[in-house]
Amino acid sequence: MSLVAAAVCPHPPLLVPDLAAGAASELDDLRAACRAAVAHLADASIDSLIVLGSDTTTVRRVAPFGGTLSPWGIDRHIGDPAGEPLPLSLLIGAYLMPGAGNFQSVAADAAPGECARLGRGLAAEAERVGLLVLGDGSACRTDKAPGFFDPRAEAFDATVAAALARADAAALAALDPALAAELLAAGRAPWQVLAGAAEGEMRGELLYDSAPYGVAYFVATWAA
Repeated sequence: MSLVAAAVCPHPPLLVPDLAAGAASELDDLRAACRAAVAHLADASIDSLIVLGSDTTTVRRVAPFGGTLSPWGIDRHIGDPAGEPLPLSLLIGAYLMPGAGNFQSVAADAAPGECARLGRGLAAEAERVGLLVLGDGSACRTDKAPGFFDPRAEAFDATVAAALARADAAALAALDPALAAELLAAGRAPWQVLAGAAEGEMRGELLYDSAPYGVAYFVATWAA
């Protein structure tokens, strides 16, 4: 039982073109990369697909579940509107992969060891496991970014991008939770869960690495 495929995507609400309105075309390359990453999972012959993202607590979500994008500007439901509400990260995961039925949140402040244990547990759930991992990089790349400019952000994001490109689980596991929190990097805990799940050699490919609006977004695929 092991992880055989993973896709890493960010979770900005602007991935939904209707929400972006007139600025929708600015993220077309990001959306195309996310579609390619999700297709990688669909082609991987997996037995269990788990959508993973950060939240305030570590919880397994049981169907039905869903939510609305109304807090971000449009009255659009994703999944079952009568089901358990999903946090933003998993809501965007449900948007990217509508057929998914297995959702796991990890607390944004979970320690690296806790993330690793969760990852190993997820990888052991089936013979061939796939993960869709949602998480943003730093939100401090420019003066207009949500966290304003922080000179440490670019190096942090470069470390993440290199780790995702090489499927370097050890590098992801070594990310500093305190620094990630200061840089508002919401993907730190989910990436470290991925690192825990990825025992054994995997191949990585980085499909997208940019920081529109001052927030770092990465799209990558891993394969056994």
